[in-house]
Amino acid sequence: MTAIFTIADESEANNASSADFQWMPQWYPVAVVEFLDPSKPHAFQLLGKNVVLWRDGAQQWQCFEDACPHRLAPLSEGRVEADGTLLCAYHGWRFGGDGNCTKIPQSQSPELEAQHRANPKSCAISYPTQQAQGLLWVWAESGAKGAVESKNRSPRIISELEGKSDRVVKLFWNIRDLPYGWDYFMENVADPAHVPVSHHGLVGDRHRDAKYYDMPRLREISTQEGFSFGVTQEQGSPILDVLHDFQPPCLMKITTTFTDEGQLILVLYATPTRPGWCRHIGTQILVKNPQGKLPPGLGFFALPMPTWLGHILASLFLHQDMVFLHYQERTMAAKDRWLDAVYTPNPQDKMTITFRQWLEKRAGGGVPWQGTADLPPAELDKRKLLDVWHTHTAECQYCQTALKRLRWARTGSYGLAIAILVVAVLLESRSIALTGQTSLISLAFVARISIALGLTALGYGIHQLIGLFYVYEFEHAQND
Repeated sequence: MTAIFTIADESEANNASSADFQWMPQWYPVAVVEFLDPSKPHAFQLLGKNVVLWRDGAQQWQCFEDACPHRLAPLSEGRVEADGTLLCAYHGWRFGGDGNCTKIPQSQSPELEAQHRANPKSCAISYPTQQAQGLLWVWAESGAKGAVESKNRSPRIISELEGKSDRVVKLFWNIRDLPYGWDYFMENVADPAHVPVSHHGLVGDRHRDAKYYDMPRLREISTQEGFSFGVTQEQGSPILDVLHDFQPPCLMKITTTFTDEGQLILVLYATPTRPGWCRHIGTQILVKNPQGKLPPGLGFFALPMPTWLGHILASLFLHQDMVFLHYQERTMAAKDRWLDAVYTPNPQDKMTITFRQWLEKRAGGGVPWQGTADLPPAELDKRKLLDVWHTHTAECQYCQTALKRLRWARTGSYGLAIAILVVAVLLESRSIALTGQTSLISLAFVARISIALGLTALGYGIHQLIGLFYVYEFEHAQND
């Protein structure tokens, strides 16, 4: 069976178009605009290049190479000034949204400063940007060529979000830097067979739901447009069909259509940042059936909740396959060829096989990293792999705001508990002194102590919730 699923598909993959997939002249989603703090620059990596995101005086987000043209100090360590320019904190050079240098403070005279600023070498290297569907997109090619070509291609936006249909409900965006490569992200989300096993307890049951199904190809492989596969359903299933649609360079769109015509659409973006890492941005879209009924979402993540709570609870899902994807990538790096190293006898692997063939035969074998392409060694400290602070919280102003409020709530709960406890003891002591009864404890005293204990428990619960902003540890061996 292995030969059927590899050789037959591989012969089609060999019939590649005349041009390989081009990684640089593409739009990549890099941030959720509403989560960014516009008062400061944000460092980012795209295809191995160090860039900086910042908002200028015209309220437009810009992307520069993260190096001041003066002495190559990182612009991300600078400031966004009140006049909407980006200041390099090393020598005070400033830049406008177009990349032109607007100030060189150490110049001998205004005339000489103007002369130096007019030199093209004083300009920051900029990349085209645009905002679409709440996301900030960056074109990975700079210069005049990038400026022209970026206008001739649209990003991989979601058609269902373009209209204003009352049937379409978009849930919150989530964003996370993941410690495994772009290709392993795409391979993972092209593989529905792992879901009830890896995500046991959240989405499915490893003992009940790991069943046979086929994955028929629904859209033929294309160098520039990707491919799609379906998932066959059991008779009597409430699901009519499932479509996994890979659209390079960044989108896996998974559409589940139910028999009542409602739909669940998973929008899964991944942007290659640096070797061994990618940035994931995703959301759920619920499409009501003609009678106005919402379909079920992905686990409890479709329930109404504040955006910040959805962000930290996402760790419960993302961490269930994060560790072994990180190690899997390192193990595979020691092999000569993915297609020769794996054993894939079941049809559930059809789409992952096709993805690897597309990558090998039509996309140059992988991401063409700028700078070093070396995969960093495996991280042996699992707690670092399960880090949430550096991979999300530190750059999300929604979560930063919620964290501050939760800290105040924790302090308030503990403080109020202590105050009530002190008051309870003082009042009870006074009552004993007045009545002389030392053997009985008043109901008021018990009530106050109970309230104090309740507030203490509340504070501890908030403390535990705060911990999810920093790290969420998970072990499959403990997930019964």
